[in-house]
Amino acid sequence: MSELPKTFDPAAIEQRWYGHWESNGLFRPDRGDRQPWTIVMPPPNVTGSLHIGHALDNTLQDVLTRRERMLGKDALWVVGTDHAGIATQMVVERTIAGQGLKRQDLGREKFLDIVWDWKETSGGAITRQLRRLGASCDWKHERFTMDDGFSKAVVKVFVELHRRGLLYRDKRLVNWDPKFQSAISDLEVETRDVQGKFWTLSYPLEDGSGAIQVATTRPETMLADMAVAVHPDDERYKALVGKKLKHPITGRLIPIVADEHADPELGSGAVKITPGHDFNDFEVGKRAGFAAADMLNMLDSSGNVVQTQDGLIPDELLGLERFEARKRVVEMLEAEGALVSVEDRVIPTPFGDRSGVVIEPWLTDQWYVDAAKLVGPVIEATRSGKIKIVPATWKKTWFNWLENIQPWCVSRQLWWGHRIPAWYADDGEIFVAETEEEARAQAGGKLLRQDDDVLDTWFSSALWPFATLGWPEQTEELKRHYPNDVLISGFDILFFWDARMAMQGIEFMGEVPWRTLYLHGLVRDAQGQKMSKSKGNTVDPLGLIDKYGADALRFTLAAMESQGRDIKLDEKRVEGYRNFATKLWNAARFLQMNGVGASQSIAAPAADLPVNRWIIGEVVETLAKLNRAFDDLRFDDMANAIYHFVWDTYCDWYVELVKGAFDEETKAVAAWAFDQILVMLHPLMPFITEELWSKMGDRPYELIVAKWPQPEAKVDAAAKDEMDWLIALVSEIRSARTELSVPPSAKLRLFAGDASDKVAGRLDRQFATVSRLARLESIQLSPFTGTGAVQVVVEGATYALPLGDVIDLDAERTRLRKSIEAAEKERDQLGARLGNPNFVERAKPEAVEKARSDHAEKSAEAERYRAALTRLG
Repeated sequence: MSELPKTFDPAAIEQRWYGHWESNGLFRPDRGDRQPWTIVMPPPNVTGSLHIGHALDNTLQDVLTRRERMLGKDALWVVGTDHAGIATQMVVERTIAGQGLKRQDLGREKFLDIVWDWKETSGGAITRQLRRLGASCDWKHERFTMDDGFSKAVVKVFVELHRRGLLYRDKRLVNWDPKFQSAISDLEVETRDVQGKFWTLSYPLEDGSGAIQVATTRPETMLADMAVAVHPDDERYKALVGKKLKHPITGRLIPIVADEHADPELGSGAVKITPGHDFNDFEVGKRAGFAAADMLNMLDSSGNVVQTQDGLIPDELLGLERFEARKRVVEMLEAEGALVSVEDRVIPTPFGDRSGVVIEPWLTDQWYVDAAKLVGPVIEATRSGKIKIVPATWKKTWFNWLENIQPWCVSRQLWWGHRIPAWYADDGEIFVAETEEEARAQAGGKLLRQDDDVLDTWFSSALWPFATLGWPEQTEELKRHYPNDVLISGFDILFFWDARMAMQGIEFMGEVPWRTLYLHGLVRDAQGQKMSKSKGNTVDPLGLIDKYGADALRFTLAAMESQGRDIKLDEKRVEGYRNFATKLWNAARFLQMNGVGASQSIAAPAADLPVNRWIIGEVVETLAKLNRAFDDLRFDDMANAIYHFVWDTYCDWYVELVKGAFDEETKAVAAWAFDQILVMLHPLMPFITEELWSKMGDRPYELIVAKWPQPEAKVDAAAKDEMDWLIALVSEIRSARTELSVPPSAKLRLFAGDASDKVAGRLDRQFATVSRLARLESIQLSPFTGTGAVQVVVEGATYALPLGDVIDLDAERTRLRKSIEAAEKERDQLGARLGNPNFVERAKPEAVEKARSDHAEKSAEAERYRAALTRLG
């Protein structure tokens, strides 16, 4: 046994223990003959720093991994980083811009050399930060989505999907980011409400017999209009379908087409159709018979106006930036008399979540995965239970997205990433192959150039559950650890990543990638607001670790994780769990001072004393609660079960009950129960538990690889009943003393006039303990016949505590009445405020919540004072 310092200092132990665990290979001991258990870490961006979302996600993964390791399994937690195409290229381009350079100045090869250099020197920050959190990943197995083996898997999947007819090149509209000059996913588009305008325009009929009014929020796109649509059942326009309108600026003749996309109830019921610049219009255009190759495109990759195929855009508009073009187009419409009206309106507008610029629907050639053909097995696997989604409330969202899935655009106009393995001949023929040599063999001597684009980052990360295990090679790791057991994911990447892993896993492995998908919520600030740098309410997890220790942060996140609900993170909670760690530390010091060290037994020791039989049973019940919580993935229940056992049961009661009575039996039981605490708490608080495990005595192994508890003991019902009675009696007496302001030093007499034989026996056996904890000078098995006694009732028996000689009863009654009056007055004032609809509807939500909290507090306070007054009689 090594004496513990008086003060618990997390910083002093965390780095030391993490280094010990990692250097000794304890995150993944050699257990090739054991049952495999596998989880993969959502690979953080190589550009990233640990944020509070990462801290939550990885804490939950680590809690599960540590417990499975303690269950003796071959627990593999796969770790790695994602090359983060856009984010990384943005970081490096910003760096070279400081030197006055653009990537085009350097050329592709030299630019990529600089990116790799950056990755080697600066790309490992987040993995170092994950170590601070205590993440017990298998670092020897660390992967990167651009390493050689993983890249081989990515190329093979692309080629194989193309061979199977599930991947193709097509001209379609994409979400185009003019800043990055690349297509981005629907999921990378952030819609914001922007104050804009709604312009109504007049398009004259070709024959001059009239005009049709249309409305738009993007008047500049009219330069590429190809039709005007009306509903086929709209009587106003039936006779006009098939006729042509003359475009007021370009003079282009465009047809009036019938399509159900036009809503007769909205505006004029007529809609201008710009298939090359609007997703809905693209579909209308196809139905109207326009081929994608013939759809007009009026913008270049930077969002500037270019000439359309028919050459009808006026020269004065060419080269204008899109929003400048908007102003000029409106001026020209007004001059032509074609501008009917302008309204102010809030417009939902798409922005790139990284670039922050307005996204343009843009017609371009891209590579697509035919996702609709891949989702069938995923849907079936979920319905059959092969994929379990927790919480189940997310299943509806999951099915809705899968059943309405669109083609997945997988090409990006970047240099950093997996270059698309497709080669083009001058005649337009495309050759898809794993290597250039294979492509040239297919081409039969034709000159070839490789596609300049790279693959969407999510394309490669979709292979994470099997490519990290060595696929396409049939490695032993792959055979043992696929499918994975569970995936922990934020719900915000459910479609970005989770669904795509399910599609690719089943397609290439013939089996689901993981058996359980656990979706957690977002971490918000204490008021429930989403964290953002602009609001200034972000939380730095490393700052919290510096201040309170990793264990306190981990425990906070687990305790607040309630199956998918968002977490309102209040620093006071972290501070509270730091206090919890300190209480555990002080309990260990108290045990050491009383000669209690490491337990000599994994099984529960033999015990005769009720207090020891009781604490053994409490360990058994706590373990059962923990096991149920792990089975159900209820992280909040895990934390609550062990917290209340440690703080309330062991530290507050057991330690108090046995104080001054450490015989050999009690030392053995106290040591055993404390060991069980360390083992059960370890997945949540690994650092302090490992430190205490080592300091309580010599051990044959570290706690990280200790056996998960199996006490082989039962709850002793008689001991539990007696100790629960004792705790209730002491608690009631203590409450009465506090409520009635009895001085702590005063010793009281206790009368038990109606005590049964059972209660009398308990009072006799527990006389010394009850007297010490409740500060009694005597216990009498007779009624109290005087006045001025407070009564407490426990399990139907009534006890009297005379107070006439201890406090001024009349003064105490007066004090209590005044306290009741004051509490009720505040309660009623708060109740009136909450009953006022103006306050509830108009006040800030946090103000309303505080009023409700204060009202509940004052109501409870009044009840306590009233109960105390009733006790005095």
